[in-house]
Amino acid sequence: MHLPMTHLLLVALGGAIGASLRHLAGLFCMRVLGHAFPWGTAFVNVTGSLAMGLLIGWLAHRASGTSQELRLFLATGLLGGFTTFSAFSLDFASLWERGETLVAASYAVGSVALSLAAIFFGLWLSRSAFA
Repeated sequence: MHLPMTHLLLVALGGAIGASLRHLAGLFCMRVLGHAFPWGTAFVNVTGSLAMGLLIGWLAHRASGTSQELRLFLATGLLGGFTTFSAFSLDFASLWERGETLVAASYAVGSVALSLAAIFFGLWLSRSAFA
């Protein structure tokens, strides 16, 4: 499979922006909500899932002629860099290893359930607005 260099650069640029936004969101959540719970990771996973639902719904219904480059930059790059499933996994492991098994389990179930609900809500909202 041949991947044009421009596609790779668009994903990299979007990923850098998304990761930077994730870092800022994490700092903000720690400053406002404290360090006891991984609020920053939960926040970016849920809002990133909502944004992905909105974006994909918009691309499907209103931007059918939109370039693959825009999808790569926004969905794969920016939102891929913004959401943090690997950080989620590390947060879960840290909570679990500290013996906070109920908090860890609640965090895992809550994060997955809210992220799935957010993407379906984003898809529904996008379909309602753009269909």
